[in-house]
Amino acid sequence: MKLARITTYPVKSLTGTDHASAHVQGLGIAGDRRWAVVYPDGQVATRRELPNMAHLNAVSTDRGVSISFGGSSIDVPFPSGAPVAVKVFSTQIEGVEDAGNYAAHFLSSALERGVRLVYFPDHARRPVDHGYAPEGHFTALSDGFPLLLTTEASLAALNESLEAPVTMRRFRPNLVISGEIAPWSEDTWRVVRIGSAVFRVVKPCERCVMTTQDPDTGEQTHPREPLATLGRLHRSARGKIIFGQNLIVEKEGDIA
Repeated sequence: MKLARITTYPVKSLTGTDHASAHVQGLGIAGDRRWAVVYPDGQVATRRELPNMAHLNAVSTDRGVSISFGGSSIDVPFPSGAPVAVKVFSTQIEGVEDAGNYAAHFLSSALERGVRLVYFPDHARRPVDHGYAPEGHFTALSDGFPLLLTTEASLAALNESLEAPVTMRRFRPNLVISGEIAPWSEDTWRVVRIGSAVFRVVKPCERCVMTTQDPDTGEQTHPREPLATLGRLHRSARGKIIFGQNLIVEKEGDIA
């Protein structure tokens, strides 16, 4: 087996960036999902309800994040303002920082609705669900866990049953594993060592409507696929449609 791809998503639900190597921290890969677009009520926006987020590109910089839309772009510095509270689903997160009016205006114009940009600083704390992981583990603005791992073997098994094959980008993993392994092997893994980093597998990733969207355009290519086929092929013990595994970090380190 080998690590075939490393991807971070600097702004939640925006495009990802592939890396040849990366540093893994307790919150996951450095720079991953530390920013998010939020509605005026503080709820974090995602491509589930705002498909046009697919047209926004985000790249981490030494000073913050660069976001582009069409032919325009802005460089947003790390904020230093008063902390605000936001919500990812029903989880309230304290100590997140607003990125200011300039970023809010740019994103609101691009998405054609009032939104703002926030940043999850190093000192903020958001524990992962203790029903799946021990205390002392945290994540930033992900759906619930620091990293998502998938395998090329599982994608190949899914595509064999699909009329229109999909790419791995539909599933937005951080780590993609390749090699001579059986499909869904990742379901049986418990501890994964990559480079000097060590991860623990804690929960299958339940899939949603975002997988039916073209990752480049946000358009729904089929109202039910690949979810319908995936539902026939692979479900969790609880009956949920799953693809990939969520990880927590047991040992920080470097991967390549």
